[in-house]
Amino acid sequence: MKTIKIILAFFIIAMTSGCGVDDNTGFFYELVPIETATVPDTFVRGETYTISVTFFRPTSCHAFAGFDYTPDNNERTVAVVNLVVNPDNCRDLEDTASVEESLEFFVGNEESYVFRFWQGRDDQGNNQYLTIEVPVEN
Repeated sequence: MKTIKIILAFFIIAMTSGCGVDDNTGFFYELVPIETATVPDTFVRGETYTISVTFFRPTSCHAFAGFDYTPDNNERTVAVVNLVVNPDNCRDLEDTASVEESLEFFVGNEESYVFRFWQGRDDQGNNQYLTIEVPVEN
């Protein structure tokens, strides 16, 4: 039994001593401004809809990683998250190379939904949004 405890203690020490934070990971996540958003004019309660957004990929190191989606009552804040890999070896891309991604939205019990699509920051550092309100029909 004593041998098992020694082996277990050695195993735990070996596992935890190898866990360190690597400051040079070679990637990070970054929000990218949404240029356009396509939503229906109205929603029907209980239905699911596809909402499409377009954005520009700033460099060859940027890749779509998903959405930062925050619900708050009837308000939905949406931002595009990009994974930036190997940021020291990037080349700038043309502004004309837009990317389209979509998310599925289920309509609940709200009377309307207000979507706030993140479009970056102004000169004072304030968040800017494309705001679209969509009424819900029964």
